[in-house]
Order: sequence, then C-alpha cells, then structure tokens
Amino acid sequence: MTTLAVVLAALGAVGYAVGARTQHGAVHDTIGDSGLGLRSQLRLLKNVRWLLGLLALGAGAVLHACALGLAPLTVVQPIGVIALPITVLLNVRERGIRVRDLKPAMVFAVVASTVGVGAFVVLAAGSATPTPVAPDDQVLATQLVGGGVLALGVFAMMSRSKLRCVLFAAGCAVAYGYVSLLTRAVVQQLGTTDLLSLNLWPLFGIGIAMIVGAWLLQHGYASGPPDLIVACLTVIDPIVAVGLGIGLLGEADRVDTWTAIGEVVCAAVACAGVFALARFHPENRERRVPTPVTGSSDLAGPSSTDRPDGSTP
Repeated sequence: MTTLAVVLAALGAVGYAVGARTQHGAVHDTIGDSGLGLRSQLRLLKNVRWLLGLLALGAGAVLHACALGLAPLTVVQPIGVIALPITVLLNVRERGIRVRDLKPAMVFAVVASTVGVGAFVVLAAGSATPTPVAPDDQVLATQLVGGGVLALGVFAMMSRSKLRCVLFAAGCAVAYGYVSLLTRAVVQQLGTTDLLSLNLWPLFGIGIAMIVGAWLLQHGYASGPPDLIVACLTVIDPIVAVGLGIGLLGEADRVDTWTAIGEVVCAAVACAGVFALARFHPENRERRVPTPVTGSSDLAGPSSTDRPDGSTP
C-alpha cells in the first residue's frame, strides 16, 4: 500500500506543477501591473487558462488525498517536492532560458530542495507509524495553523519584492499542510463510519483552509516567479504536515535517534535550497538591474546580448 501511495502522491505532484505554472501565467496576463485587487480576481474566474490550472491542481489534490488514505503523513506529504524541478523546467523553457545556462546557485537550490525532501521520505517510509487523527488533535492543529497563517499573511502584506512572495507562499503552504491532516481524518472515517454518522468538522476545516490558501497563493503568483512559490509549497507544506504528524499524531514514536537526526538534516538541506532559490532566481536578479541611463555606460542596464538569466555569451 505504501508503494501505491508514493505513486499517487508523485502523480499528484505533477498536477500541482502544471497547475502552478498555468495559473501563474494566467495571473500575470490578466492583471499586468495593476495589482491583484477584487476586480482582477473576478476576471481570473473567466480566464480559461486559469481555470485549466485550477483543474490540474484539483486533480493533483484528489490523487494526493487518495495517497493520504494509504500511508502516514510523514511518508506521503514530502513527495510533493517532485513538483519543484518540473516547475523550474517549465518556467525556464517558457522564458527562453536553456537549462545548461542556469547559474550554479540556481541548480544547487533545486537539487538541494529535491534531494533533501526525497531523502527525508526514504528515512520516514521505513519508520513512520500510521495513527488515527483524534478530534482533540484536529482542534489543536486548527489553533496552531490558524495563528501561523494569520501571522504570515500580515507580514506578507507589510513586505515587498521576493520576501512578499515567499511569505504569501509560506502561508499557503501552512494552510495546505493542515488540509492534509484533515484529509487523512476524513479518509479514516470513510473506512470505519457510515456517511450519516460522518463528522463534518474536518470537511468544514478543509474548505476554509483551501479558500484561505488559494487567496494567499494567487497573491504569491502576483509577487514572484512560479518555481519560487512551488519551492516554498513543496518544502514548507510537508514540514508542517510532518510536524503535525510527529507532534500531534505520534507517527514517529518508533523512530530511533539517528534516523531522527537524519530527517532533521534533510529538512535543513531542503530549506537551504528554498532560500537559495529565493536569493539567486534569475527573475529576481533581473528586477535588481538598474534602469538604463543615457550616456552612462556604468549605470546602463543589460545589453541586447545578455541572456535572460543575466549571463553573457
């Protein structure tokens, strides 16, 4: 069952990557430089490209939910990191950048994020224990996640540039990590309870968290590149879900000390990859290029021979 869960989660990650790339392009084509106001958000609902992205995200979510019913959170959730390299490749291809022209720091960021979370999954798969999601656990998770999402949203609105993008994406990731916990609770009920006796609180919590997360996600799309957003989602989301699985559900009660240390190191490597991606992303570097000034070669912007990633032939 664990193998099937891994396959379903990997397919879900592909859906997330395609949906993120598609919706990001639709957001920028729709709003331009006008900002993501209420009117702009309403226009997105009529944008076919944005709706296709939503469909891809929805398909990924369904596959991910099925995987959560077959394996512990600590195994399934980190697999979403597969979406990161896929999104990077889609983004650089659309921007006309060849993979071999990417800066070494950019390549390191993607590899660190992917390998860090991938190694975490390998370690967790052999030691995680499936446990039930009790009502008290759901309430405590709601309080913790609600406070975290609110704080990140406030800080994001007070920030600018790539930090704003990272904070919005982080808020969305925290909300989605909480969704995974509640999704597992719902799937567990379906296997033991009839529909008339189903506890509706997890479904209500999932709906609210998805709406809040989607709102934060669209603002993240409007503030930065899609692969940076996906990097935040694919690293912070599983860290939150794994933290809830370990801290609240006791999925790591049988994990030995060395395995726990290895998991912490892997998580640290993955986070370092996200920070490196935020710092060295080509799109962020382009935004720091000074405006060309006539008659001053020192202050002039990039020449026509510069590549899109900021390098020269």
